[in-house]
Amino acid sequence: MAAGDKRTSLQVERREERGSRAARRLRRAGFVPGVVYGIGGETLPFKADALRLRAVLAEGHALFDVEVDSDRQPVIVKEQQKDPVRGQVVHLDLLKVRLDEKIQSMVPLELEGVEEAPGVKEGGVLEHVTREVLIEALPTDIPDRIVADVSGLGVAETMNLTSITAPAGVVLIADNLEEVVVATVTVPSEIVEEPEVEEEAALVGEDGEPLAEGEAAEGEGEAAAAEEGSGGSGDNE
Repeated sequence: MAAGDKRTSLQVERREERGSRAARRLRRAGFVPGVVYGIGGETLPFKADALRLRAVLAEGHALFDVEVDSDRQPVIVKEQQKDPVRGQVVHLDLLKVRLDEKIQSMVPLELEGVEEAPGVKEGGVLEHVTREVLIEALPTDIPDRIVADVSGLGVAETMNLTSITAPAGVVLIADNLEEVVVATVTVPSEIVEEPEVEEEAALVGEDGEPLAEGEAAEGEGEAAAAEEGSGGSGDNE
């Protein structure tokens, strides 16, 4: 079986309709409009069944085939526009590629070993900073994803692209790999405990100064005597 027969294939139809109104009609009919950009500046406007397109994209393959008029061409996703509310693809741009020429492509960057990271076990928070990375490779070597192992990351430590081992035939592209942060473990903010409020407030005198222990007791006695005197007069009445 040829390598192309193993790749996922998306069957599309040539699209003669143009403009935003025509695109809306296609979407209502269950299609997604798109364009295949070919080698040498050739373009092919197409429409694809929305359900089939969703299934193909869900597989996550960087490289797949587009089949039109019984002709299959290898392509990669150049750009996809999504509905901001529903998240569904409303327009798709594909790029036809040659399998013997290296190209650059964005690839998802995922993390593994998060729960095993010492920094996380000690209460730190692991932040996934870079979620996509630019790579260069032959179309057949483009991985569906690149995985970064963060199981050794400690508190206040950072992983950058220099720590990532790219698959065979793949080169990571960046102006400076050391400056691209993949993930970092931040120290959790300390919880400041509020001082406990004393249950009994200190007694104060008329001038606002705290009363000494003896003065407080004397004051309590005078208050009690006053209450008895008031109560007694009330009884006589």
